[in-house]
Amino acid sequence: MLNRLFLSFFLFTVIIVNSKAQTQQSFFNDMKYRMIGPHRGGRTVGAVGIPSQPNVFYIGVNNGGVWKTTDYGRTWNPIFDDQPTGSVGDIAVSPSNPDVIYVGSGEGLQRPDLSVGNGIYKSTDGGHSWINTGLKEGQQVGGLAIDPTNENRVFAAVLGHPYGPNKERGVYRTLDGGKTWEQVLYKDENTGAIQVTIDPVNPNIVYADLWAGRQGPWENGAWDGPESGLFKSTDGGTTWKKLTKGLPGTSVGLGRIGFTIAPSDPNRLYATVDAAQASGIYRSNDAGESWEKIQLDPRLWGRGSDFAEIKVDPKNRDIVYCANVMTWKSVDGGNNWTAYRGAPGGDDYHRIWINPNNTDILLIASDQGAIITVNGGQTFSSWYNQPTAQFYHVSTDNDFPYNVYGAQQESGSVGIASRGNDGQITFREWHPVGVEEYGYVAPDPLNPNIIYGGKISRYDKRTGQVQNVAPEVLRSGKYRFLRTAPVLFSLVDNKTLFFAGNVLFKTRDGGHSWKEISPDLTRESWDIPASVGIYATESLQKMPRRGVIYTVAPSPKDSNTIWCGTDDGLIQVTRNGGKTWKNVTSPAITSWSKVSLMEASHFDVNTAYAAVNRIRLDDMKPHIYRTKDGGGNWTEIVNGLPDDPINVVREDPTTKGLLFAGSETAVYVSFDDGAHWQSLRLNMPATSIRDLVLKDNDLVIGTHGRSFWILDDIEPLRQQSIKRTAGTFLYRPAPAYRVRWNMNTDTPLPQEEPAGQNPPDGAMIDYFLDQDAKGEVVLQVLDKNNKLVRTYSSKDTMYSIPPNNVPPYWIRPQEILSGKAGYHRFVWDLHYQPLQQAPSFPIAAIYQNTAPEPNAPFVMPGTYTIKLMAGGKTYTQPLVIKMDPRVKIAAPDLEQQYKLSLQLYQLRQQVMQAISDKTELESRLKKGTTAGQIPGLLEKLAQFDKPANARERNLSQLDNALGSLVNLLQDADSAPTIQVVISSNTLQVETKKKLANWDKLRSAIQMARK
Repeated sequence: MLNRLFLSFFLFTVIIVNSKAQTQQSFFNDMKYRMIGPHRGGRTVGAVGIPSQPNVFYIGVNNGGVWKTTDYGRTWNPIFDDQPTGSVGDIAVSPSNPDVIYVGSGEGLQRPDLSVGNGIYKSTDGGHSWINTGLKEGQQVGGLAIDPTNENRVFAAVLGHPYGPNKERGVYRTLDGGKTWEQVLYKDENTGAIQVTIDPVNPNIVYADLWAGRQGPWENGAWDGPESGLFKSTDGGTTWKKLTKGLPGTSVGLGRIGFTIAPSDPNRLYATVDAAQASGIYRSNDAGESWEKIQLDPRLWGRGSDFAEIKVDPKNRDIVYCANVMTWKSVDGGNNWTAYRGAPGGDDYHRIWINPNNTDILLIASDQGAIITVNGGQTFSSWYNQPTAQFYHVSTDNDFPYNVYGAQQESGSVGIASRGNDGQITFREWHPVGVEEYGYVAPDPLNPNIIYGGKISRYDKRTGQVQNVAPEVLRSGKYRFLRTAPVLFSLVDNKTLFFAGNVLFKTRDGGHSWKEISPDLTRESWDIPASVGIYATESLQKMPRRGVIYTVAPSPKDSNTIWCGTDDGLIQVTRNGGKTWKNVTSPAITSWSKVSLMEASHFDVNTAYAAVNRIRLDDMKPHIYRTKDGGGNWTEIVNGLPDDPINVVREDPTTKGLLFAGSETAVYVSFDDGAHWQSLRLNMPATSIRDLVLKDNDLVIGTHGRSFWILDDIEPLRQQSIKRTAGTFLYRPAPAYRVRWNMNTDTPLPQEEPAGQNPPDGAMIDYFLDQDAKGEVVLQVLDKNNKLVRTYSSKDTMYSIPPNNVPPYWIRPQEILSGKAGYHRFVWDLHYQPLQQAPSFPIAAIYQNTAPEPNAPFVMPGTYTIKLMAGGKTYTQPLVIKMDPRVKIAAPDLEQQYKLSLQLYQLRQQVMQAISDKTELESRLKKGTTAGQIPGLLEKLAQFDKPANARERNLSQLDNALGSLVNLLQDADSAPTIQVVISSNTLQVETKKKLANWDKLRSAIQMARK
């Protein structure tokens, strides 16, 4: 009995402790990431169109999800973002019912740095909603085929685990629309399927390619097994026959085969075959029973594990297309080929889809995204409209607005502004920075015009010139480097730049000279992991050393402390700037466990964190380690994380215990130094988070498939330790910057033009209501003298745009202060209270591109008070407003601009009140009998606003003049011109005189009425 009581008490205690440790997502769920771009496509291997709807196409992007266009590729929209994976290998649309779509998740490739999926998805409503139909352990679905006469009969080519054996692989068939799947072609746990195709004339004839491909635990390790080959079924997929006549066998290194059937003559097949010396383009004229090699040119079949796409024109069996580093075309049955699409237009093409009704319409998917031609290849749509860039790392500079940098897979590099000057982030805000397409980009912390990266270049923004500044020994062949070689600056000594291969280098003079500061930090000997399976040989243990330093983490506390992690599973640390190193690897980190990223603590020189990614060991579990004693002991901190490999862990530099992690699908946060984790995915699509950094108050995300994202102002996360003990709560706002943007001088870009999102214009104010407010919720802004600057209320009305009515581009809905329970983010635009909020001139709202001219001036930089009144209580916090650092205006000039603007603004308030009072008084006099009793009152009112001469203005004219001058003064942060100062002073004199006369007349009328 006592034991049961003790156990109950223990469980109760655990529940209470865990509930306190976990922060409710409702405390921060109104925060939103914004996608900044770039809009340059990434690796895409799924591509399909709808023959009967020639303007509609779908693409499946590796770690970018599924996208749809209805305008021939002019614009693309994501339709898969709510799903738990973004890794896509193939997509198929039912020919008999275009609303039925199947998506095979997992990249469906065997290549380094791939991401896996979790089965096959289906939509029956054109991609509006999705269900997972199973085969989740297949990890990689390379191909799908839907019976052209039966939408419920589908074949799936399941490639299986890329890094280990598993049984859920081979060819599967469903006859009930995905409710059940039957494995119909299977060899063994090492052999998967990469393509399956149904004969377009006879649905009982099915072809499939089995590929026994395996990726190794080390970079570029790969093997092909003995069971690869091309198979055929003539009974709807129940039995299969291997096609061998004329095709190379596995004894000569057969790997992947890509094939196509000619719809106009199903006996004609083409194949691109990867088989060492026997590789080439093959053709069959007897439905695959025999084959002949027709082309040896390696440009057509080279890198066959990456590219094995060959397609035949639906109307002409002799017109063939082949996708490789370029896209090629043959018009004589594959005997001769000409370049169809390629450099300088891009490279590495994966998929081709040809519209059978109009063969001039083609969709081609490549490492740069998807492009469409409607005129047989004369012109193509752009791939600069797809924000699916794949980055390996992300960094930021110290400019304002800060720039975000990364190297994009197969596409070079990107430097993109975190905020655009014209209301959004367009092609004007980003540019390559001279770095090769992999790895790190390191902006100089002392000079944002200088960018380092790759292996290793120095780029000057001012001239656009790129200089190779790599250590001379790099060309000696003595050292090992991977494409993702670390390049980063010290966090203490801003002149020290690190560069890593299997040893660590540093320079303090911008790469003019380098010093080697470590020995080889990788393993001298290693175990062959069990995941290698049948490919393990004795020679692998004797192969040359292959490991490299994969991550470098200089301490922010001590310039002499540097941590390094290797891709073969070691953690090393130096305490004396590299003179000596100590192996401090946790026993749990075995051979070829990739130490993906390390983070040295900002608070304690002996604390460090390590994200260890073991996907290459066929391990899908998360692994994050923490040491608090300089590496003597390590604790794995993964409580709350799902089975999803971790790529990055970062510590917030200002809040101890606040950690962020990025996995293959999402961002996670811990408020207790890793003891507990929870999702911070919010509105982000599922994609591989390869890196993230903390920049001032922002969380900046580098994805491997969805470009860059920013979570603005993470102060609510930093203050969760305070929030958990409170009910209704007003968070301390982060400093806000007065930033203007151009909205008047240029025609805006078309709405179809792709653009990233700017941050909100103003101060972000966060608050939490522990319950629905019973009365009004009020938010006030007060200046340093406690004078009211701005008021918002939950009773404010919201301007709404009528349905199906496209408003002018600058009209945006009024943001409303919420009185609902939960966390809310509100934005004050840093202006005084608008004088009027007519429906045609609503106030700017969060995360939009443009706004009408303000009719109230900016407040001055300084400290303000934010006051929240809810539930009968008042909550206050200070808010600091800073000037745009780019603005160089003398303090007296700024003060003059502000005072003149405020004086005119306040006078305009009075004029508007006078106009309102005059209108109301006229109405009362007309309705009453006073006018008849005292003749001339209405006439006096009418005469008052009639100018006595051409130079005199009435109240309405003064109102317009005052508004125009306020806007003129507020156009830019610059000293008012002499003309504007004179006009302002003259207008003030005139207005005050008019208002004084109005006061006299109003008093006289009131006396007369009495």
